[in-house]
Amino acid sequence: MTTEAPTLTRMLAELVGTLSVSSVTPDFDHSNRPLIDLLAGWLESAGFRVEILPIPGHPDKFNLLGTMGTGPGGLVLSGHTDTVPFDAPLWTHDPLKLTEADGRYYGLGITDMKSFFALALEAARGLAAHDLDRPLMILATADEESAMNGARALADAGRPLGRYAVIGEPTGLRPVRLHKGVMGEAVRLIGRSGHASDPSLGNNALEGMHEVLGAVLTWRDALQREHHHPAFKVPYPTINLGHIHGGDNPNRICGECELHLDLRVLPGLDPADLRAELKQRVAQVGEQRGLQWSVAPLFEAIPPAETPADSTIVRVCEELTGHAAESVSFGTEAPFLNQLGMETLVLGPGDIAQAHQPDEYLSLERIDPMLGILRSLIQRLCLRPN
Repeated sequence: MTTEAPTLTRMLAELVGTLSVSSVTPDFDHSNRPLIDLLAGWLESAGFRVEILPIPGHPDKFNLLGTMGTGPGGLVLSGHTDTVPFDAPLWTHDPLKLTEADGRYYGLGITDMKSFFALALEAARGLAAHDLDRPLMILATADEESAMNGARALADAGRPLGRYAVIGEPTGLRPVRLHKGVMGEAVRLIGRSGHASDPSLGNNALEGMHEVLGAVLTWRDALQREHHHPAFKVPYPTINLGHIHGGDNPNRICGECELHLDLRVLPGLDPADLRAELKQRVAQVGEQRGLQWSVAPLFEAIPPAETPADSTIVRVCEELTGHAAESVSFGTEAPFLNQLGMETLVLGPGDIAQAHQPDEYLSLERIDPMLGILRSLIQRLCLRPN
């Protein structure tokens, strides 16, 4: 005999009130175990079988999988448990307390994307395993906002989950079937410092980086000519020169210089191939000028994602929302779920414009439509036919 999960409002309040920041900066990073335990209790009360999955190499981080029903196929409702760091003094409302005002719920992570867990549980309220022809799964992952360690661990494990997946990132109730990949690369040149009065005393790494910049911009132009995807507002891969630093004083020949690049990768392009091409172009400059060189990722690349326009999950969500599936420029866990053989779509009630900033909110008017979409998805993809 099972009980039920708490009320929707109570779930939202407890999710917001449970700190689960992830960050590449250790001083800001927190374990997500308290939130995982909170969700596990609710899922068990609602009749789900619960598995808490440790993240290899990250002893304080966990994924969670709740499953109702058995058999192949089924639907995965997926979200990440973590939030970005926050500046409490900049908030009008307490970021760790759910606050209702002006037709909105305010709180850290309410739109990106803790509310999706509460809505998924609410949509499944009253269901039991015997009602399902195919399983319903609720997946909660770790570290999406920092390194995507949770989704990467799932992909590395290779365990099949469902046939279809919906990730509840903030998309304004519009289905999203593809996004670009994200790469960050560091290019470093090492020359030889010396007195600025005599160039022969050194080998200027900053001058070498000037040539690298030209090579990268030439490559960028080639990528834009050769690769095009009409589904994106910016329909080509982009390279942004985001950070550069070299040398320490104007009267010394620059001995070291480092450049950081952001690359946004179209579906169909492989980040490993792009990094290899970048290395080739940097190597050519380095070898010609007698400079040591390196190209290294600033973080492990987020691959691009694309689910075919004619896939079942896309067609169903287009019908339920009344919107054609779109593309977005931010990264999600979709490529890792696709690696597990699922057809993955991104669809959530929040707006990306409200994420990662003070006074993050979710409009109350978005809640009932999202619940209707989730209930219809469960009915079509999981429930036994009448």
